[in-house]
Amino acid sequence: MLEVELCGLKLKNPLILASGIFGSSSSSLNEIAENAGAVVTKSIGLEERFGYRNPTVINWKCGLINAIGLASPGAEAFAENLKRFDFSSPLIVSLHGKNQVEFVKLVEIFDFANAFEINFSCPHVKEMGMDIGKDIEFSSLIIKSVKDVTEKPIFAKISAMHDYLRLSKELERAGVDAITISNTIPGMKIDIISKKPILSNVHGGVSGHAIKPIALKCVYDLYKVLDIPIIGCGGITSFEDVLEFIFAGSTAVEIGSALFYSKKIFYSLKESLLAFMGAKSISISSLIGSAHE
Repeated sequence: MLEVELCGLKLKNPLILASGIFGSSSSSLNEIAENAGAVVTKSIGLEERFGYRNPTVINWKCGLINAIGLASPGAEAFAENLKRFDFSSPLIVSLHGKNQVEFVKLVEIFDFANAFEINFSCPHVKEMGMDIGKDIEFSSLIIKSVKDVTEKPIFAKISAMHDYLRLSKELERAGVDAITISNTIPGMKIDIISKKPILSNVHGGVSGHAIKPIALKCVYDLYKVLDIPIIGCGGITSFEDVLEFIFAGSTAVEIGSALFYSKKIFYSLKESLLAFMGAKSISISSLIGSAHE
């Protein structure tokens, strides 16, 4: 009832671990993969990054604000760690870089992955992430370059802050296999005692339930213009949220900030969806895009 196919990948359910959450080691990924349809690693570059100094994460009433700065081990070291992944669900490696040469090298290092997610959407690191996604021609060149060196599915994670309709269409023409939308959205918080920004980087990315309506609209808009699958991401905390994204046109959804509140979120969402589908006697794949009918 919950199985979906995503670019040739067989997912036992449409629930995917989002990049940056619980994705920094094989042990944590194995824990999530037991109940998730697929898992995405922390976004990895060629060289080790130490990111920003603390504080890097704020918990506020509508979600989280983070500016971690793509802190991660180097690609070679992380690839060794990932070889202990048990593949109880597909492994998607998230990649960040500054140019097509870096992305091609990263794809070659992680050739054992089931798929790759190209980070065009991190909102707080210069010359990477969202900065690259703003350049539609450059983003398309990167997709073409990585498609030349692998037959594995390539997903592009883009931001609601982009010209996402135009960017997605150009990436589709360049050969991308699916679009993930959205990453966090730029925001900040100020401490009223010190009168200074709380994050060391001043601003960061807002995630959690506050951005769900924005991400949901992006998915709904993209479903009308794309012929490739869409992976919805942003503020999903309940099975009702999952269904809304499926109805809007998502083949699968990514879940991140909800893990901050419960490590059992994938299990609880899976069980709730099974109960809903059982009561309706339908499969979740039959509901994709049904809000457009």
